[in-house]
Amino acid sequence: MLILAEHDNATLNPATAKAVTAAQAIGGDIHVLVAGASPAAVATQAAKLDGVGKVLLADAPQLGNALAEEVSALLVKLMAGYDVLMAPSTASGKNILPRVAALLDVMQISDITAVKSADTFERPIYAGNAIQTVKSAEAKKVITVRTAAFAAAGEGGSASVETVDAPSAAGLSSFTGSELTKSDRPDLASARIIISGGRGLQSGENFHKLI
Repeated sequence: MLILAEHDNATLNPATAKAVTAAQAIGGDIHVLVAGASPAAVATQAAKLDGVGKVLLADAPQLGNALAEEVSALLVKLMAGYDVLMAPSTASGKNILPRVAALLDVMQISDITAVKSADTFERPIYAGNAIQTVKSAEAKKVITVRTAAFAAAGEGGSASVETVDAPSAAGLSSFTGSELTKSDRPDLASARIIISGGRGLQSGENFHKLI
C-alpha cells in the first residue's frame, strides 16, 4: 500500500507515523510517498519509520505547495501499482485524496478510526455520536486516517529511498500564499480527548467542574 506523507518540505509531520500504524493493521508492504520541492530530508525521516519498506521521493517545483491538482496526478500514476492509498486526515489529505478517488472512480473511505480487516473499517458519524462500520469492495481503496485514533509508529527502520518522476505541471491552480495561525493551544486534529461545554453549564465555574 502507499501512504502520502504529510510534511513542509523539511520536516515530516507526526501524523504520517500514525498513518503508518493504521496501514500496519491492514497488512502488506508499506511504501511512503514524499512529494515536494527539495524534500530529500523528509524522505530520510520517513525511511526511519518502523514498518516502512520503501520511500518514494518525488522532487519537483510544482509539488512544493501540495496543490491537489499536481499531487493527485502523481498519485493516480503511482496507483497503477498499489491497491490501497492512505493519508492523514489533515487539511492537505482532505484536499488531495478526494480528487484522487474521483480520478480513479472509486469511493473514498474517510476518517477511519479503526481497521477491522483489509476491507472493513470504522469511522465516526453524526459528529462522533455514532461509529459506522464500512466494508469496501473497491479494487483500489482510497483512505484518510483520523490520526488521533492511532499511536505513532516508532523509529528504527532503514527503508530504501527510490526516486520517482512527477508528471508535467498541470497548471490548473497556483499557490498565492499562506498565513499560519499561531496558538498556544494543542492541535485539535491530533488530540485524543476534547472536552466541550455550552450554555447548559451556565458558568465558567461549572465548566471547570466538568474538566
